[in-house]
Amino acid sequence: MKIAIVAPSCTLDRAVAARLIPLADAHGHQVTVHPQCFLSEGHFAGSDAARIAALVEVANDPYFDAVWFARGGYGACRVAQVALAQMKTTAARQKLYLGYSDAGFLLAGLAARSIGWPVHAPMPSDLNRDGGDTAVVRVLDWLRAPLPAPQSQAAFNLTVLSQLIGTPLQPDLTGHLLMIEEVGEYMYRIDRCLFHVTNALGLRQIKGLMLGRCSDIPSNKPDFVLNEEVITRHWCAEAGIAYLGRANIGHDIHNAIIPFRSAT
Repeated sequence: MKIAIVAPSCTLDRAVAARLIPLADAHGHQVTVHPQCFLSEGHFAGSDAARIAALVEVANDPYFDAVWFARGGYGACRVAQVALAQMKTTAARQKLYLGYSDAGFLLAGLAARSIGWPVHAPMPSDLNRDGGDTAVVRVLDWLRAPLPAPQSQAAFNLTVLSQLIGTPLQPDLTGHLLMIEEVGEYMYRIDRCLFHVTNALGLRQIKGLMLGRCSDIPSNKPDFVLNEEVITRHWCAEAGIAYLGRANIGHDIHNAIIPFRSAT
């Protein structure tokens, strides 16, 4: 595949790009890292306008088969709606779009508009993790023969999902298996987000909810006592949603590839 790398949120480490290109080549893919990935404007990989322009450019370019979001952080929600509105070409609607974490804003918006094939998957920035090569190679291997989703499904960071509900980025999750994960949030915030997500309009029609890994949870004083699975079971029961156990997703090298639906 010919894969474009763009950074809708934060700047990509040049060392990561240098490692990614030969790794992709060894697995039969050609990676093009857009220069926008290395821009820096405060927190972001360039201005909103620069990030929008890069996203639209690679999405509409028929040369590329897939768009792989470089990393998470924060920033995708600032550019998603404007960028998605300009992805009107046949090329944009036939691509794969891969990422997780903050990229969930874009995956959700793509799904909501039936643009291309959104896929929750590790990102190039995972090369910075110990053993991160295994996560990136998992994606490269999967891209050699992408498998359609076995069912209607979606995967999101919990905070990202909670924040996009009620916005134009919210996809229709009716009948979907929904998977969530979290990183770096206090347990009371996980509790609050699950209250919102499980009670949100339309989510009671999901097939069920699975809980991924919740990592790097700060200590609460006093101890919150409840853990993420107890909290998830509670809010699922309150909302009449089937709790279907644990999912293999999270901010780590074991993060699974979850295609949202069959390729278009």
